[in-house]
Amino acid sequence: METVSKKPKDMYESVKEQFENAANLMGLNSNIKKILSATNNEIIVNFPVRLDNGEVEVFTGYRVQHNNALGPYKGGLRYHPSVDINAARALAIWMTWKCSLAGLPYGGGKGGIQIDPSKFSKSELERITRRFTYALGDNIGPDIDIPAPDVNTNSEMMAWIADTYMATKSPSNRNAFSHVVTGKPVGSGGLEGRDRATGYGVVVSIQAWADWKKTSLDGKKYIVQGYGNVGQWASIFMKEKGAILISVQDASGTIYNENGIDPEELLEFASKNNGNVNGFPKALELKSSTFFSLECDICIPAALGNQITENNAENIKAKLIAEGANGPINPDGESILLRNGVDIIPDILCNSGGVIGSYFEWLQNKSGELWIIDDVMPKLEKKVIHSFNSVVEAASEYHTDFRNAAYIVAIKRIEKTYIQRGVFP
Repeated sequence: METVSKKPKDMYESVKEQFENAANLMGLNSNIKKILSATNNEIIVNFPVRLDNGEVEVFTGYRVQHNNALGPYKGGLRYHPSVDINAARALAIWMTWKCSLAGLPYGGGKGGIQIDPSKFSKSELERITRRFTYALGDNIGPDIDIPAPDVNTNSEMMAWIADTYMATKSPSNRNAFSHVVTGKPVGSGGLEGRDRATGYGVVVSIQAWADWKKTSLDGKKYIVQGYGNVGQWASIFMKEKGAILISVQDASGTIYNENGIDPEELLEFASKNNGNVNGFPKALELKSSTFFSLECDICIPAALGNQITENNAENIKAKLIAEGANGPINPDGESILLRNGVDIIPDILCNSGGVIGSYFEWLQNKSGELWIIDDVMPKLEKKVIHSFNSVVEAASEYHTDFRNAAYIVAIKRIEKTYIQRGVFP
């Protein structure tokens, strides 16, 4: 009898299930559970933009603010056709846990525009970004909600947001608002090393796992899904550890070389090929459906959510999955992986280097300082390793997996804040 693949849970269903599991395991206060189960604010804006051909198109933008018990909302803006209110809710909730786990004074927010940016010119994307910023108005701000780059957004777009937001303020104190966003270009108040912070954090967490397992990354074979900012930098730092990249998958296709693919050569090729890896001359092209079943030691999903589900988890050969993306594994897929003895470094730990770097940029802007990369990277590494060790301890204490443990560490910090502060009025 032919088996029919069922539709996997969406990201919002996944994040609710993950929260429920951890909350029950730790015995979370029922009143605090009610608070954390809901988002504080959900903002949907529809705004018109004139395109290059003179036509006006109305775009829909989202910003979900989950919880700010620890500090201002913090989280990226993504430009992708999959952006909707449920995706924004899920990603905002994950940001709350991520910031708490990292020990940052932030809550979680997330948003974006439902758009395929490849279909618009650079000048159109600038107008869309600036108009979106204006439509959000005072719902964002350096002490309210601080956006950052995410899927299909970059440092230049963050500079457009900062410039637009600052232009709405009085000239006498305009510069006091430059940290309304992080991930800006270095020349516009950005942080040295912020471009590689997420990918570096992924590799720091993988190295921490290897140390915990008393093994070396030298000679380990790994595969990467997504060769954007996170996938590129993670691959470069993995190469420094002696690990061997054997396959990369992105929207253009899947490439494979059992003897290894040089990350920097691939990056140079992709930069001349509209960011795509397909056609790289030193690798074979594979069917994309075979990617996750490749023989390897480590898998780094660094693209979009819901990539590993109950429909493909059984075929995974990797011993470790390091979540460079947000929500790449759904709960049903994760159950299969854990049953098969696969270790998982969860997204709220594994890719937290980005928000840690954003925090350093925010501090730099607030204090009027300029930090150099040699100061930034060791500080970032120290925070990720501390978080990893906290998760290992919680996993041991509660006899659970790393995701539940990471959630418990994050939620406990927020629970403590509510218990100490109380609920207004």
